[in-house]
Amino acid sequence: MDHQHHHHHSNQGVSEVKPEVSYSNGELVIALKDKNGNAPELKVSHEKIMHLIVMSADLSDYHHLHPEAKGDGVFIQKIHLPNGTYKVFIDISPEGLDYLVEPIQISVGGSHTDAQENNLIADTNFTKTINGQTVELTANPIEANKEITFTFDVKDAKPEPYLGALGHVVITDEKGEKFIHVHPESDHETVFSTQFDERGMYKMWAEFKVDGEVIAYPFVFDVK
Repeated sequence: MDHQHHHHHSNQGVSEVKPEVSYSNGELVIALKDKNGNAPELKVSHEKIMHLIVMSADLSDYHHLHPEAKGDGVFIQKIHLPNGTYKVFIDISPEGLDYLVEPIQISVGGSHTDAQENNLIADTNFTKTINGQTVELTANPIEANKEITFTFDVKDAKPEPYLGALGHVVITDEKGEKFIHVHPESDHETVFSTQFDERGMYKMWAEFKVDGEVIAYPFVFDVK
């Protein structure tokens, strides 16, 4: 299994595919076009041709979705989004084209305010329990421009394979501008590694599947 593929998205280069996103009546519509106006061919990555990440502007709500392909570069995802501002990330691997995952801001319910400045507060406790399942995070000192290893202990359970891996980690910065999507280093351990090129506050969602249920565990930390 190739865990290095889109192991870490960097914001360098030029994107040759432009996604457009709109929302109405409980549906997100995504339209993909290359520079010639054609629908790009997408490669399968972790069992899906598209991973759609939707975050509320205040980073409190998080969704990892897989829209349905409707043909000609159009994808549909049914989802109810309360009124507000959202950051949408379209994670794809177009065949033969360069692509950068960049935030697309959408407003639901006519609230066209700019995303407010978030003031994330770093967690002091890196043990989280959701729906009765506990996960503990440990990491080496989290510093910019160094390889950081995140190790997750899923207590009293073995995570089930989910989208071709034992877990998925998505990280963004305080502004919801950066997008880091990391997969485990092996098929046997919930150990992830990445680098941060800037200091500051970041929010991570670590997704694990236990007893058929996928839970996203949020963690906030300060990159020194």
